[in-house]
Amino acid sequence: MGINCRKWKNLWILSAAELLAMSLWFSASAVVPQLRLEWQLTGAVQSWLTMSVQIGFVIGAMASGLLNLADRLSLQRLFAVSAFLGAIFNGIIAVAIDSPEPALLMRFLTGVTLAGIYPPGMKLMATWCKEDRGLGIGLLVGALTIGSALPHLLNAIPFFSGSEGLASWRTVLLVASLAALFAAGIAEWFVKSGPFLARAKKFNWYYASSIFTNRAVRLANFAYLGHMWELYAMWTWIPLCLLESYQQAGWNQIWARLAGFFVVASGGFSCVLAGILADRWGRTTIASISLIVSGSCCLVVGFFFNSPFWLTVVCLIWGIAVVADSAQFSAAISELSDPRYVGTALTMQTSLGFLLTLFSIRTIPPLVEAFGWQWAFSILATGPIFGIFNLFKLRKLPEAIKMASGHR
Repeated sequence: MGINCRKWKNLWILSAAELLAMSLWFSASAVVPQLRLEWQLTGAVQSWLTMSVQIGFVIGAMASGLLNLADRLSLQRLFAVSAFLGAIFNGIIAVAIDSPEPALLMRFLTGVTLAGIYPPGMKLMATWCKEDRGLGIGLLVGALTIGSALPHLLNAIPFFSGSEGLASWRTVLLVASLAALFAAGIAEWFVKSGPFLARAKKFNWYYASSIFTNRAVRLANFAYLGHMWELYAMWTWIPLCLLESYQQAGWNQIWARLAGFFVVASGGFSCVLAGILADRWGRTTIASISLIVSGSCCLVVGFFFNSPFWLTVVCLIWGIAVVADSAQFSAAISELSDPRYVGTALTMQTSLGFLLTLFSIRTIPPLVEAFGWQWAFSILATGPIFGIFNLFKLRKLPEAIKMASGHR
């Protein structure tokens, strides 16, 4: 089999594993309406169902980055073990937990394991791609996006629904855990590293700090932080916003859940398209366009709350734009960093990004209570503005020529 055939075989296999494993991320957030009724959840606890995962991911990613795990260990084995443990922790909630406190602990541990799936997955993808790295990592982030949306689809399937039309939350969590188990098997037995793998020979804590000391890397990370301020708050709360809009209008809740799935999942395809375009036109160009569109949606989406149809249309546009640039920040980091410590750089990048999401996710519920959904998402537009500013500065640096084969 030729190198090109082996490359695309591995890219698709890795993407499939990423999609299945990432169904863990929003498996609890997707069933908040059911848990709110069964466990009498407050708005704060609803936020913590997602934030506990983010905290776990941040701690796991920082520990992994400081220890250079993604650059010193087998990436396939790290991915497989992490997916297996994530499936176990998430599955425990479904089979043995009846209150929010232990569920939050299991979600935290699930988040820790996700740090061994996402950044190593990006480095694995980078080992197969060079001139088309934007496409390769875009394919992986696209798979992550669809996987993150998968629990919303499960929650809308009538097969899982009970007498009140609500899916069994335990079933949704169990299916997500089974998907992660399949991902672990795929990673262990079928995923291979590519010809561009550069492995660190020894531990070096300095490369964890290079995200601050290297100016080009720092600017790329600042732009990424602007993107992350918006992304996970949008993914967490837009499905619930759609559900409440549909309920207010007397529309079927199943359609609201399907809309939530498609809004998040639509970004999976834009990640791939953005990757193709960024490899040709430049990372900063495509990422800036994406931020402009998504930032505009932050400002206007709330005005359509009382019209479910138009709200869905705007949310779909937002879903396409909000994550399209995500892979390009990671591709840029992989091009601007020392090849031996790309895994460390990507892990530290994601740890900071997900740390920031804790604040943006928690910011939305108080704004909804104070001003309604109409104004709650406007605060997220500050992220794209900050991101565009730093992309402009990055583009002017001489080091930017390293990105996208010189297309910046």
